[in-house]
Amino acid sequence: MENFYLILVVVLFALAISDLIVGVSNDAVNFLNSAVGSKAAPKWVIFLMASLGVLIGATFSNGMMEVARKGIFHPEMFYFSEIMVIFLAVMITDVILLDMFNTFGMPTSTTVSIVFELLGAAVAVSVVKIKMAGGSIVMELSQYINSSKALAIITGILMSVFIAFSVGAIVQYITRLLFTFKYRGPMKYFGSAFGGLAITVITYFILIKGMKGSSYAELELSSGETLQGWFKANSGLVLLYSFGFWVVFIQLLKWIFNIKILKVVVLAGTFALAMAFAGNDLVNFIGVPLAGYNSFQAWMAAGATNPDNFGMAMLAGKVGTPTYMLLIAGLVMIITLIMSKKAKAVIATSLDLSRQNEGEERFGSSFGARVMVRGATNFNKKLVRLLPVSVSNGIQSRFEHHSYVSEDDQDAPAFDKVRASVNLVVASILIAIGTSLKLPLSTTYVTFMVAMGTSLSDRAWDRESAVYRISGVFAVIGGWFLTALIAFSVSGVVALLIALSGKFMIFVFIAVAILMVIRTHTILKKRDALKLDEEEEEIEEEDAFEAIIEKSSKQVVKSFVSSNQIITLGIESFLKEDRSGLRKVQESCREFSKKAKRHRDKVYSTVNKLKDGTLETSHFYVQMMEHKREMAHAVHFMLESMIVHIENNHKPFIAEQEKELHDLVSQTDNFYNHILHVVKEENFEELDDLVSQRDKILGNLKLLEKNQIKRIKNKAVNTRNSQLFFKIISEVEQLLLHTVNLVKAQRDFITYTRKSK
Repeated sequence: MENFYLILVVVLFALAISDLIVGVSNDAVNFLNSAVGSKAAPKWVIFLMASLGVLIGATFSNGMMEVARKGIFHPEMFYFSEIMVIFLAVMITDVILLDMFNTFGMPTSTTVSIVFELLGAAVAVSVVKIKMAGGSIVMELSQYINSSKALAIITGILMSVFIAFSVGAIVQYITRLLFTFKYRGPMKYFGSAFGGLAITVITYFILIKGMKGSSYAELELSSGETLQGWFKANSGLVLLYSFGFWVVFIQLLKWIFNIKILKVVVLAGTFALAMAFAGNDLVNFIGVPLAGYNSFQAWMAAGATNPDNFGMAMLAGKVGTPTYMLLIAGLVMIITLIMSKKAKAVIATSLDLSRQNEGEERFGSSFGARVMVRGATNFNKKLVRLLPVSVSNGIQSRFEHHSYVSEDDQDAPAFDKVRASVNLVVASILIAIGTSLKLPLSTTYVTFMVAMGTSLSDRAWDRESAVYRISGVFAVIGGWFLTALIAFSVSGVVALLIALSGKFMIFVFIAVAILMVIRTHTILKKRDALKLDEEEEEIEEEDAFEAIIEKSSKQVVKSFVSSNQIITLGIESFLKEDRSGLRKVQESCREFSKKAKRHRDKVYSTVNKLKDGTLETSHFYVQMMEHKREMAHAVHFMLESMIVHIENNHKPFIAEQEKELHDLVSQTDNFYNHILHVVKEENFEELDDLVSQRDKILGNLKLLEKNQIKRIKNKAVNTRNSQLFFKIISEVEQLLLHTVNLVKAQRDFITYTRKSK
């Protein structure tokens, strides 16, 4: 029996390492977003500061471990075997849930997930225990669940969303009024004071407030006073000396090494936020396994008695965590931070929603966002009318956008260092306050909502982007609520099945978790490959003329290949009533449509990159993208009609129609093979032959249409049959027309691009 539970403890720690990896991938956005978004320093410097913050912050997290042991349920009400079931269910669910969110680039909360997983697993095990004892779930459940503490934690998490957004927006508004977007001038006079104040505030909340309950709090000084006690008694002096030191130090860095003040603030803020993150969130990853390990130690110390009768009252007391374990966890977090690809996807989502400049929006618009933007716009108009003109103009002048980086720079920062500083300082303070109060605030919620609040105040959400950004925020917040629901439900089901089915189910769920992680890793690899493929086709400003021609030709060739495949395989699968084949073609059609839309949507940015080309160069590029989009529409509408026909089990086409469509597929296949030869070899003198070949197929389509009319008159086909047949003919006709127009536009684009050279 001892060996079995020892294996479970080892499994818990293995899951903890996995949880650290997927958890840090998710939470890296919290402290890297501002430094990476503002490009305050080279990435290796940013990662160095973040790594130091994580390592030191890990040792501050000791006091937070109590949340995992007794924050959600009353441990004295459970036996050792039941506690281990709860902890295993929590860790298995956490690994699966966080990995899923990371793969899709959605920032979620490790705190919310762990709290609701503990709640779900504890409720499930409590229900089983109460029912087996013949008790009443409604009457007795409150004896097992620490409902008041759980409610306080959940309320704190939800309140942090509103507070973080509001405080971030207010502080950024005031800061921008003071420094404007042309901040370099005011920074010469007030920069060192601003930096000194920011870092001093961070010092106070991290060092004085955040030390409570940490590994260092009880260290005794030579006077016999504890370190925490000394800081508490001398906090005023610490703040005064800290402010003076940082003002002088920052100013010296500026004078001697010409290091920009805001860079120092952003890097110091990155360190502080990483430290606050580790101090607050480390419990989410290793708190549960450590509680399991402590339980195992207590059980072994009692002589490894019957695990079904050994009570867990010891978890209700204060149990220290060895500092070396915290440091090991910190090192795992650092390695993950540097190596994780999934972390980059999560960071990209946050930056897309907070960037100052316009660009391709990650999210579409929603009804709620449209109503909110419309209401805010109308309110702003009324407010402007009420304010004196001088006041309104004065405020407007403080928010006139200015960038010290060229707008054409493709690697420009998402926002400036003033906003990055506010993001970091406000988020660090709010998280440190939560840590000092032993409330496991969601660092993801706090940092994300602070970033959204500062974006709003900075007018990054203008009328061109507001609906999309707000829709994105709604999507992320919706994902947070979904996290809570999934975490509670899945953890509860896992715990319930283990409790009812026995030990075997533990290893079944571990296998499921491993398979899920492998699957999401495969999805990520496939997505990265697609992204790399897209980047190879994308025209860049520094591309030479021949490179531009080569990339545009690749885009065109892939469009022809996709169109031909969708027609050929789509019609063949339809005639065979092959649903599986149609689904595969549908997936290819979706990819083609997405790519065509993405290229069409990027026309503005691509045209800006074609600076050295003539007006005609850009004109024909726009035409190429429009024809490509129309081709995607044609194959999409044709395929969707065939899928609907098959899914609704309508009658198949008659033999005469099948033969006609087989002949049509053969003709279009030959046509596209000829086109591919023309485009790849740039033999545009054969264009007249292509037009003749197209016209021949169009003539055949008219003949097919007449044949169908004859069949209608002879009552050989019904209404649905005719609707679909005419739809196929119509969309193939549209496809062929836009295909030849795309070849012509490609020819002219190449001609005028080379003329520009």
